[in-house]
Amino acid sequence: MAFARTVVLRDADAVARAAAALIAAEARAAVAGKGSFVIAFSGGRTPRIMLRALADLDVPWDGVHVMQVDERVAPEDDPDRNLTQLRECLLVRVPLRADHVHAMRVDAADLDAAAARYAATLAAVAGSPSVIDLVHLGLGPDGHTASLVPGDAVLDVADRDVALAGPYQGRRRMTLTFPAINRARRILFVVTGADKAPQLARLRAGDRSIPAGRVNARNAIIVADADAAPGPAD
Repeated sequence: MAFARTVVLRDADAVARAAAALIAAEARAAVAGKGSFVIAFSGGRTPRIMLRALADLDVPWDGVHVMQVDERVAPEDDPDRNLTQLRECLLVRVPLRADHVHAMRVDAADLDAAAARYAATLAAVAGSPSVIDLVHLGLGPDGHTASLVPGDAVLDVADRDVALAGPYQGRRRMTLTFPAINRARRILFVVTGADKAPQLARLRAGDRSIPAGRVNARNAIIVADADAAPGPAD
């Protein structure tokens, strides 16, 4: 299945700024059209630049709800937490309502119950079944996206929008599942670095043997740098 569009830019900084501009445009259109914009963010190096750039753009923050795509099970304010990055790079820089920031409670004693509560929050914000306006994703050198990693049982979860993954790189994770991601109105892959090139080629070819290849490509845009996508753009 072909992607809606692939944009290849010179470097990670250009990718981050283009992704931020795309998010801002989607936010303005959604808030103007229906009064709200629900976005789910992933973590990563280039997204740090993207989030800072987004903070400087024209975004109707009163109508924006921020969700998380995934989160490492770690204490509050741990540098490994995606929420820590999100706060430092975006949330402290913009006039976003506190009740419009929806963090995964990975510090809860009962993580299964916390995942169920996050799914309920998602439904309250984005409807039931939940339809997120924009899901921001990355791509790992092993083909993972979100915390949907090769060989994990979470790949086959079809009856929940939020689930727990097993340990990966030393941490358990809470993650949106494929059903939640694939219902999104728009999916934005931000991919940089030569180490991602082999998996990005497989993603663009629709290779469902990698986790990222199971994302609904019809609603997806890839913004990548020339190192990750050395061939021509679509």
